[in-house]
Amino acid sequence: MGGEEITAFLEYLALQRNVSGATQKAAMNALVYMYKRVLGREELAIGTFSKASKPKKLPIVLSRTEIRQVLSHLQGNYLLCAQLMYGSGLRLMEVCRLRVQDIDLDRLSVLVRNGKGHKQRITTLSDFCVPELRRQLQQVKIFWEEDCNASHWDGVYLPFALERKYPAAPFEYHWQYLFPATKRTEDKRSAKVRRHHIYDQSLQRAVRKAVLRSAIEKQATCHTFRHSFATHLLERGADIRTVQEQLGHSDVRTTEIYTHVLNRGGRAVISPLNDLGD
Repeated sequence: MGGEEITAFLEYLALQRNVSGATQKAAMNALVYMYKRVLGREELAIGTFSKASKPKKLPIVLSRTEIRQVLSHLQGNYLLCAQLMYGSGLRLMEVCRLRVQDIDLDRLSVLVRNGKGHKQRITTLSDFCVPELRRQLQQVKIFWEEDCNASHWDGVYLPFALERKYPAAPFEYHWQYLFPATKRTEDKRSAKVRRHHIYDQSLQRAVRKAVLRSAIEKQATCHTFRHSFATHLLERGADIRTVQEQLGHSDVRTTEIYTHVLNRGGRAVISPLNDLGD
C-alpha cells in the first residue's frame, strides 16, 4: 500500500468516521512518519483528500457577576493570580512565570516576557491589585533573603541561556518569580537547587474548585478569565486593535472572535418571542 491507500484512508476518516480535523491530521502524520522513517519510503506521495472540518468554538465568557462569584471563593496567591488573569488578560503560564521586575506599579503595566510564540508584550495592570502586589513583593523579598542565606541555593531559573550570559542574574532580587513556591527543590533538568514558581496545576485546581462552589453553569477555566477580559474591554468601547495588543495576538482576526461573542443572542437580535406578549 502507498499514497493512494493513505489518501483513501484519510478520506474515510473524514467522511465515514466523521473525526475531527486534529484526529485526521494526527493519523496522517503517524502514517507519513512510519512510511518515511521506519519503512524508508522517501518517495511516498499523498494526493489531495477531503479534510475534516474543524468546528468553530466561541470562547466561554463570564459575566461581571460571575467573575465576582468565582473570585470570592479564592484566597491568597490564587486570588491574586486570578485577578491578574482577568484584570490583565494573562494566560495561565504567563501569570505563573511573572518576575518581580515585570510589574510596574507606577505605570500600572505588566511585562509579559515569554508569551505564546515567545513574544513579549505590555498589558495593563489594575490599580485594584496594587495593595496586594505590594504585600506579595514583600513576601518575595523574604523568600529571596532566606535563599541568599541558605547553604545551598543555585538561584532562580533563567530561560534562553541568560544564566551563562549574566551569571549573577539568578541571584538578584528583581529576577525572582513574583509567585514563588514555598520550598526550594532540585531542578530535574539541571540538578540545581532552585525555588520554582507557583505550580500551574495547583492554580488550575483552585480555580476549578472556585467555579464549582460558585454554582456557575459554565465550563470555566483559568483561560476563561482571559476571554472575559477581552470581551469586557470591547463591551466598554475599547478599540479592537488595542485589545489585540493587550492579548498579544499577531493577527487581528484572532481577536475578532470576541466580537462574535458580543453579537450573540439579544445583543444583536431581538427575539420574535417578545412580540407574542402584545
